[in-house]
Amino acid sequence: MANSAIDSKGQAPQTPVHGQVLLEARGLSKGFPGVWQHLILDHLDFDVRAGEVHTLLGENGAGKTVIANILSGYYGKTNGEIRVRGKLVSFDSPRDGLAHGIAMVHQDLMLVGAFTVAQNVMVGLKAPPFSFRLHAVERKLDELVAHYGLQVDPRARVEDLSAGEQQRVEILKVLFHEPEVLFLDEPTSLLAPHEADQLFVVLRAMADEGKGIVFISHKMREVFAVSDRVTVLKLGKMQGTCHISETTEDELTRRTFGETVPDYMERPAVRSDKLAIKVSNLIPQGLEKKAPGSGFSFTLRQGEILGLAGVAGNGQSELIASITGLAPPASGQIIILGEDMTKRSPRAFIEKGVAHIPERRRQMGIVEQMFVAENVVLKDYRQTPFSRNTVLNHHEITAHAQDIVARFNALVPDLWDTECRILSGGNIQRLILGRETWRKPPVIIASHPTEGLDAKAIRHTWDLFLELREQGSGILLISEDLDEIMSLSDRIGVMFEGEIVGVVEGQDADRELLGHWMAGTAAQAA
Repeated sequence: MANSAIDSKGQAPQTPVHGQVLLEARGLSKGFPGVWQHLILDHLDFDVRAGEVHTLLGENGAGKTVIANILSGYYGKTNGEIRVRGKLVSFDSPRDGLAHGIAMVHQDLMLVGAFTVAQNVMVGLKAPPFSFRLHAVERKLDELVAHYGLQVDPRARVEDLSAGEQQRVEILKVLFHEPEVLFLDEPTSLLAPHEADQLFVVLRAMADEGKGIVFISHKMREVFAVSDRVTVLKLGKMQGTCHISETTEDELTRRTFGETVPDYMERPAVRSDKLAIKVSNLIPQGLEKKAPGSGFSFTLRQGEILGLAGVAGNGQSELIASITGLAPPASGQIIILGEDMTKRSPRAFIEKGVAHIPERRRQMGIVEQMFVAENVVLKDYRQTPFSRNTVLNHHEITAHAQDIVARFNALVPDLWDTECRILSGGNIQRLILGRETWRKPPVIIASHPTEGLDAKAIRHTWDLFLELREQGSGILLISEDLDEIMSLSDRIGVMFEGEIVGVVEGQDADRELLGHWMAGTAAQAA
């Protein structure tokens, strides 16, 4: 089985004492020569102590993920020093980090879909061929599942799991190595509220065992639910560290973002009765056994925001695939702007005016190896003014990309020299939002559109959606964030086990009822 963390001499360390500094960085700097014109991290001091959850806060591009990547071995540092238990170390790879008891759970999933959960764990194990037995790995994972309550079947194939379940796999994959210091980069982004609360219990238990936890999050509720200390970053510079008991939510929000996100967004009543989307008895591909006989039926008017809430794995991904043309439905009908689009191609949906903000931005929203400017026109390069007679107009593409970057405040080093793979998840999301909305599309399918964004960017996105709504766009908003759903939606539906179990007017929505619908306990609650 996996070994516990070892020190630089290859010997197992002693059990850490609470408060002991397990990992320390001094004068840490990071730049990307030839790409960035400034240091991403500028001489930072940071430490992680045994028995604590240390939270990192900051806007997109502030350097939070870069710190985690350097201190876990994924990136090299430009300057500064790193010490583990007081000893100077140098990391050349994530394996070096694991050897010193340091591991990271990334915000974006890093899994092989065709492999089982246990096989994904085995990919990261260093051992002679055939020395790890699959059944032994599965048994170890069963123990971890039972111990931490992160329910997932080690024998299940990853591509058959929901996004939330895949996030749990990422966490289990790291816990298998029994790290002493664990970095978690926005680990709740794909988890339902009750799943996030369970994760906080797990993190607290790990800290009580003497581990050091670094938690990266934009959600203040989460910060105050789990943190012992919090560090604020801004543009690669440290803004200060304090104990969570010494600060308030308002103070941290002002220091980090400058403003707060409102609880409710005022908007005029929906004025149009024209339908942007009409779905009738739709059973998406993959839900033939799970969905009820009638399938999905709903309408979305032009100039309306319909919010669909639900825990991951209840049919959201399959529904989106059907109404964007990514996968033909098993049965039922899809009408878009009066035209039957059932089983049409993705290109036909795009040409009809359907914009899609996908849940998995790196896998589906961009091509990571392509430059920023290329990704911004990924859906429009065939059209005027970006090309003529199949010849690209680089001047128009550059001007358009500059406008998108400026309007959405994306931190991008260079439009034609920067591959999107090096951008933070939040900045990628900004580019996708800009690309999908600049034409003011008549229909927008938005899945978790503000995931990974800071408070200022969330406010900008919500304002944008209400502006597009006012101009006539019909917006289908799929999210697990009830704050977002209740703030934006004119009507709210809840998905559970492949069907919409209830719909209410947005202004009349009751959070407790929605929560019961999401959990499948509405009947018991009533």
